[in-house]
Amino acid sequence: MRILPHDQTVLDHVAAREAAIVGRAVEWANVNSGSRNAPGLARMLDLLETAAAPLAAHVARLPTAGSTNVGDDGLVREEAHADALRIRQRPDAPVQVVMTGHYDTVFPADSAFQSVTTRPDGALNGPGVADMKGGISVMLAALEAFETHPDRDRVGWTVLLSPDEEIGSPASAPLLAELGARGHVGMTYEPALADGTLAGARKGSGNYHLIVTGKAAHAGRAFEEGANAVAGAAIVAARLHSLNGQREGVTVNVARIAGGGPLNVVADNAVVRFNVRVPDAQASAWISETVRRIADEPPFPGLTMDLHGGMTRPPKPMDAGQTALFEAVRETGALLGQTIAWKPSGGVCEGNNLHAAGLPNIDTLGVLGGDIHSDQEFAWPASFVERGQLSALILCKIASGEIDALKLKSLRLETM
Repeated sequence: MRILPHDQTVLDHVAAREAAIVGRAVEWANVNSGSRNAPGLARMLDLLETAAAPLAAHVARLPTAGSTNVGDDGLVREEAHADALRIRQRPDAPVQVVMTGHYDTVFPADSAFQSVTTRPDGALNGPGVADMKGGISVMLAALEAFETHPDRDRVGWTVLLSPDEEIGSPASAPLLAELGARGHVGMTYEPALADGTLAGARKGSGNYHLIVTGKAAHAGRAFEEGANAVAGAAIVAARLHSLNGQREGVTVNVARIAGGGPLNVVADNAVVRFNVRVPDAQASAWISETVRRIADEPPFPGLTMDLHGGMTRPPKPMDAGQTALFEAVRETGALLGQTIAWKPSGGVCEGNNLHAAGLPNIDTLGVLGGDIHSDQEFAWPASFVERGQLSALILCKIASGEIDALKLKSLRLETM
């Protein structure tokens, strides 16, 4: 592969818009859009629709599925979620690229971390500036530039921007599955590491909420008549923790036990919340069955247990399709003087969902940054153009056939 004159025109288009690409990411990061902040998510949808207008594509808000939420009181409630935004161009083209991102962040409406500042070293420090409002800006910049390429009609693309990635995509998962099944190559815009390293193989992840119900009683007068849900939850939590080390690569993190009440009352409710990570499908099946078995065995009489949740993101191994795609991206990066490397990650994202649907994908094409999910989150401004040019050139090479998207898809399907 080499950079052709019309490819260079695309790259120059990205470079010429550096101030706008960085500026809109900063504007977006100054809007709080925590996963459950409905007004903030609505504001972000408006901004994203405006940003999509120059693409002259079909833009639509897609309703997302509802989900259930287990409260600390043990009650299960239905939860609604904001719309996803779909931006689609040439859906009948022979090659289809799926590009995804999320406009929610982990920072709730009442977070103290609300705006972007510039650190003394030049990095941008702000909520979602790397994860992933910077990534969305880069994605749109790459598409704006690609739409000037003479071979653009060979490639159709669909962007899906979801409102719930940071809480496991409970509402947008069906949309991701549908897109993944239809596309040939996926591009997702989680931030790369600060040095540009991409995530390769990813573990799978599951989130669980175990409701433990006991019987209340006076702790002094009638202790023996009660059944202590908090004590039962603690025993179950220890059982779950003991699963660590039993199978290679499987981890169980007991994150929280909620419940109980006054000190003189035997607790009649508790909720155990935990996360599991698994390296492959076999480990996923093992942990799912083992967790179910633990949930079916109350630790002492008088307790009942009700398990909610499950595996939300399947494992994403480096199979033949993934390996071939990464090599193509490495070669594309080399044309730009960018060294592309990758390593396994225990983290999960929408790329897991897309892979499970049969779509080979790169899921860390966003900006270079770090310390995400904390008030130290940062992104390097110079990386916005660099990463935008990488994505734009990948699209150019898919359009020219130098990156064979149809072959990549077939390689992925062979391993399913």
